[in-house]
Amino acid sequence: MELKRQPAKLVLKDGSIFDGYSFGANTSVAGEVVFNTGMIGYPESLTDPSYQGQILVMTYPLIGNYGVPGDERSDGLLKYFESEKIHVQGLVVADYSEVYSHWNAKKSLSTWLKEQKIPGISGVDTRELTKTLRKSGTMLGKIVYGKDNVSFDDPNKRNLVAEVSIKRPILYEGGKKRVVLVDCGTKNNIIRAFLHRDFTVLRVPWNYNFLNENADGIVLSNGPGDPKKCKDTITFVQRALSKNIPILGICLGSQILGLAAGARTYKLKYGHRSHNQPCVEVGTKRCYITSQNHGYAVDKETLPEDWREWFVNNNDDTNEGIIHISKPFFGTQFHPEASPGPDDTEFLFDLFIRAMR
Repeated sequence: MELKRQPAKLVLKDGSIFDGYSFGANTSVAGEVVFNTGMIGYPESLTDPSYQGQILVMTYPLIGNYGVPGDERSDGLLKYFESEKIHVQGLVVADYSEVYSHWNAKKSLSTWLKEQKIPGISGVDTRELTKTLRKSGTMLGKIVYGKDNVSFDDPNKRNLVAEVSIKRPILYEGGKKRVVLVDCGTKNNIIRAFLHRDFTVLRVPWNYNFLNENADGIVLSNGPGDPKKCKDTITFVQRALSKNIPILGICLGSQILGLAAGARTYKLKYGHRSHNQPCVEVGTKRCYITSQNHGYAVDKETLPEDWREWFVNNNDDTNEGIIHISKPFFGTQFHPEASPGPDDTEFLFDLFIRAMR
């Protein structure tokens, strides 16, 4: 089947232009252009709230060949997606496959993007584009279809967490043990990780005062943007640190935990977005292959004396985890719940659970 291809282009703020063809919704958008080097997992990645406000470049050249799964639910959550909707502003690929084949596929990627009004652009030299972003850093950009009537927009100036967090608490019934999950843009698989371990999960908004909730532990979820925008969350976590309740921070949650402890955070040049980031546990020779999606990190040089670095990225030596020397407070920059990517570090949930006993 020969498709009628409409021209589109990706324009970067430095003036670079990458020509291609439109798929998905025929609309123009602006955002921060970032790249992901994962070979699979685009349904999970596109629905990851951590991508809010961003135009996602997939470096793996063939995208769309296994389609998009259906919207079946389990435990009240979509089984095959990490949230209720697509969060990327737009999608950039080298080769889009309209023809798909997979036992679980219900529709094409283009159809799914159209349903959710998200534009895609194919035929782009994503190798050259990625080299540009690695050299210059993440950059503002826009996907232009038809007349260029959109302006460059820096999503990091907004409180992106407030845009993706739930508005009122949700209870997921499990076992007798109970954790409060502070939703800064949580992925569904974090909730599943506790439900499958027979925990009840109380999911609360990012700015919810969880201090009076009856909980065995507190989980700070992943999410988009600058962690310093989450001032309410940081304040509540600071108070929680004095109560000695076990706390686990994941991705943005680890950065919030670091800020609450007194450390500083900073923006990475182009971030870590892939399924193959090697992380070494400090003081050991253990290296774990991890799934990641973040653009900020904790400045390890600013950690207080009673905190230490837990994991380090073996590629660029940036911080990948923090841990208190005597209290049950943990933070990991990578995603132990995976989805997509390897689940090599899922044991960290069990470590956290042991701290609650």
